[in-house]
Amino acid sequence: MIGHEGFTQMLCFVLVLLGCVAFVSPAAAQSQDGGKDLVTRGQYIFSVAGGCACHTIPKGTPLAGAREFPIPMAKIYSTNLTADRETGLGGWSDQQVHDALVKGINPKGERLIPAMPYEAYSGMAEEDLKALIAYLRTLKPVRKENRRPPALVHFFRPLVTPLWLKLFGRFYDSPPRAPASGIERGRYLVDHVSLCSDCHTPRNFLGVPDRALYLAGAKKGPLGEEIPNITPDNESGIGEWSRNDIAELLLTGTKPDLDNVQGLMAEVTEAGYKRMTREDALAIADYLKSVPAIKNKIR
Repeated sequence: MIGHEGFTQMLCFVLVLLGCVAFVSPAAAQSQDGGKDLVTRGQYIFSVAGGCACHTIPKGTPLAGAREFPIPMAKIYSTNLTADRETGLGGWSDQQVHDALVKGINPKGERLIPAMPYEAYSGMAEEDLKALIAYLRTLKPVRKENRRPPALVHFFRPLVTPLWLKLFGRFYDSPPRAPASGIERGRYLVDHVSLCSDCHTPRNFLGVPDRALYLAGAKKGPLGEEIPNITPDNESGIGEWSRNDIAELLLTGTKPDLDNVQGLMAEVTEAGYKRMTREDALAIADYLKSVPAIKNKIR
């Protein structure tokens, strides 16, 4: 039988225990909610990045890689982004995924060919990178072996890629946080997340971007198709488009003349851009309206 003193001690112990539970539980719940919020944010960044459509063969298994891309003198293939441990990212650490995204270095310490736009992604905010990696972890594992590039690529990559990056590469300092709104938000998305600049800026035969023609389009894009001029030039660009016209194209794939976008633009719109907030679509529009107009007629 418990005496008065023992009962008092037990009661104090129970009250302290309950107090600890009351103190710890909200923190634990907040941690769980924070994890969910991080993945939700990452899913949004993934969408604004066009759903990483380059890692999906049209009408194929989403994000399982093996899509063919021509580069000078060879063809390469996108990789499996799913969480499969053997053929995808499932066996990679968060740091390894981070280093591949922004440094172009795989878990073996090898340089990735800069067809993977890690230079542009190096300017993505740390908060967005962290969220994006958290979302990639949630992708359903799909076992699909990555296609090996030709032997020529394996031979030249360790020699040519570091030299190319030294001569022509441009890396950025990743800010802790992304701009929240306005033209700076639009520039950030265009250059480092949605990668409009990566496709719409022409490249020479070595794959070097012609920065004097920033966003001015190309007669031959990543997949050999024409890429339109999206500078505000009235004759050859989108100077006559309103900011709402530009936002509408990003969100629906519909041009002001009611024609639909085609090719890779249609893919990234369907895979991700259409889930962009209108505020972000308008921020991109405002930035595109602010860049220098360049006359560069593609057709």
